[in-house]
Amino acid sequence: MLQVRDAVDGDWRLPGTFVHEGERLADAVLRSLRAKAGVTGLAPQQLQVFDDPARDSRGWVMSVGHLDVVPFSSLAPGLDGSKARLVPVAAATGMVHGHDDIVAVAVARLQASYEVAPDPCGLVAEPFTMTELRRVHEAVAGRALLPDSFRRAMVPMLEAAEGKRAEGPGKPAGVWSRRT
Repeated sequence: MLQVRDAVDGDWRLPGTFVHEGERLADAVLRSLRAKAGVTGLAPQQLQVFDDPARDSRGWVMSVGHLDVVPFSSLAPGLDGSKARLVPVAAATGMVHGHDDIVAVAVARLQASYEVAPDPCGLVAEPFTMTELRRVHEAVAGRALLPDSFRRAMVPMLEAAEGKRAEGPGKPAGVWSRRT
């Protein structure tokens, strides 16, 4: 998860900004990511409006949470560690302005999407082994998944790809791609 260090308070929180007059929300989101975290090239999608009047000590401030899921390797190299960092979701707690609630909704939405589709965010490159796919799903779910049950659930949504891949001792594993 991406956090930014607040320039005034020095705490870690989600990147965010106020929308300028005449500015589109999507442009404000990209501006915030660029200015506060040095991140470009993302395509965040609206998640939900957070409008609890008590969520922000500055007064009633509505937030529109956004979500984008990208491989760790695509963000980590370009981050300035003094102003932005990537942390495990479980470690991102105690944030101001109701940011913990935003993270909880984002995690629930992501987990729900991974329960019904093989890697809908494309975190594992094709072709992949069933073990690689299951590891991504386990990371999203936050728990171990039974290999046989996972395989039975995923195979109808996958296509066998050409070749095999050795992952350790034993015979090489078959490789798969997402069904189009």
